Amino acid sequence: MQITLETKPYASLETDALVTPVFEGDDPVQGRVAELDQLTGGLLKKLAASGELTGKTLEFTLLHTPAGLKARRLLLVGAGKKDQFNVATLRKIAGAALRSLKAKSVSNFAFLAGGTLPVADGSQAIVEGLLTGDFETDKYKTDKKDKKIESVLLAGFPENAAEEAQKGMSRGRIIAESQNFARDLINEPSNKLTPRVLAEKAQAMAKDAGLSVDVLDEKKIADLKMGALLSVAQGGPEPPRMIVVTYTPANAKPGAPVIGLVGKAVTFDTGGISIKPADGMEKMKYDMAGGATMLGTMRALAALKPNVKVICVVPATENMPGGTAQKPGDIQTAMSGKTIEVLNTDAEGRLILADAITYAKQLGVTHIVDAATLTGAIVVALANINVGVFGSADQSWTDKLLTSAKATGEKMWQMPMDDEYREFIKGSFADIQNIGSGKGGGSITGAWFIREFAGDTPWIHLDIAGTAWNDDAKPWLAKGPTGVALRTLVHLVLSQ
Repeated sequence: MQITLETKPYASLETDALVTPVFEGDDPVQGRVAELDQLTGGLLKKLAASGELTGKTLEFTLLHTPAGLKARRLLLVGAGKKDQFNVATLRKIAGAALRSLKAKSVSNFAFLAGGTLPVADGSQAIVEGLLTGDFETDKYKTDKKDKKIESVLLAGFPENAAEEAQKGMSRGRIIAESQNFARDLINEPSNKLTPRVLAEKAQAMAKDAGLSVDVLDEKKIADLKMGALLSVAQGGPEPPRMIVVTYTPANAKPGAPVIGLVGKAVTFDTGGISIKPADGMEKMKYDMAGGATMLGTMRALAALKPNVKVICVVPATENMPGGTAQKPGDIQTAMSGKTIEVLNTDAEGRLILADAITYAKQLGVTHIVDAATLTGAIVVALANINVGVFGSADQSWTDKLLTSAKATGEKMWQMPMDDEYREFIKGSFADIQNIGSGKGGGSITGAWFIREFAGDTPWIHLDIAGTAWNDDAKPWLAKGPTGVALRTLVHLVLSQ
């Protein structure tokens, strides 16, 4: 999809549709909407008076052949209250407008920027919304609807702000295309995306992006004594992989941190011997969303070129219930030497992250963020609204991530990590056990298990189990994978 900055007067744009946000208030016909009202002969004030145009968030009002405009349609999209307007709202408006117009077989339109956001932030949010909204999950359908948005004009920015708008547009495209790269991986069925195929796709991405990559096969994994990862992989015929992608800046700042991005990639999770219920198990193809998100983040960072080194480590495996699978009660030895009593084989993500984090530390990372579809418990706590955030004793590192989440408009909520929860994973027959012994707090005990391997290294765990997948389509996003946390992670790294 071509997205172009347009500085000509919006009334003269010959396009299938002109889209503009409308703010909620006693009188929504204000500012640019008031200009449009004058051009259309007072029609918008009449619609507002009748209650048809209110500006409530994502309320759509579509006018055909509007007087005073060369555009064939005028789409007014509710932006909510002006004092609550942010990049997340603008991103949703852009995505929702695109999906609505695409469904009506519109092939091109102009988006009229508005609001109080800085120009670069606004143009970036619009482009992100357009590109992520355009992503569809019908790759394997043979009767795909042949509806496509060919081009979008971004209008309404002041002429003297063109350079800033272009900067935002460029950054928005990089981030959105990287998010869609991750979403495409997440959406792949497990017969198409095995650990070996994921490693091949990571290698191809790294080569295209100019990143260095190393893939450890099962022999190297065994040589490094990654017993936790091997224990999960042993139940099926597919061998595991440990994927390492590295970005090294041309001009690293002296004393700058080396950031480790670690992502769980269970390409299919049956639960192992502790097998999951059949209902909904097909979605366990997205149990590699954390790994895909980290690979997408690296793709974006390669183009945005931060001044800090970033090492991405993705442990990839299936979790199968074959005759060689590990069993409840088995004791495994992780790469760190710590012993683990496996009480539930469906708590496997924390096992593979244990070895990945140990390896990342061995590679020299000084600060870690991991992302994983780790627990159903986080869905109970936060539903599908917020990512669960868990941090080590270094609260300053966690605060930086939360600041980045707020700046990018991704909802994240910090969960408690009190020392009392550590007692829940104290092992009876090994150093630690892989599920908590108490009732409740499952997402916290899962995080505590991972923290055991992070040690004193500043560390953050993102539990994205409730937010990595949309069970239903949103007005601004297709059903399926979301690519959640990628924007936050990119912002976090760039802010260092």
